[in-house]
Amino acid sequence: MTSDTTHDPLGSAAFLGEILADLAKTIDARVGDDPASSWTAKLLAGGPALTAKKLGEEGVEAALAVASQSDDEVAKEAADVLYHLLVALRSRGVTLGQVAKVLEARQGKSGIAEKASRGA
Repeated sequence: MTSDTTHDPLGSAAFLGEILADLAKTIDARVGDDPASSWTAKLLAGGPALTAKKLGEEGVEAALAVASQSDDEVAKEAADVLYHLLVALRSRGVTLGQVAKVLEARQGKSGIAEKASRGA
């Protein structure tokens, strides 16, 4: 683990976008599959309560990795968070387009000002 914050920038999101698009298709395809044969189908069958629980667990694991583990572990835990976030969104019927619109609307705004506008 490095405590230096001068790592290379995040880099291009294009590759990640391609992978997330494929993952989203796979998650959509698992809806209604046998929960005994697919982890994704099992999570989706459990509904938002189960997907939220798993997302929370993975979020904590990712936070702990960021605080004290190797960059490889951080990447693995981040991948877990992204997967579980997509499954949770699917379980709620929230589309990636909806999320993208929110992110787009926040572009160019100070995070501090944006949070204040929400009363957060």
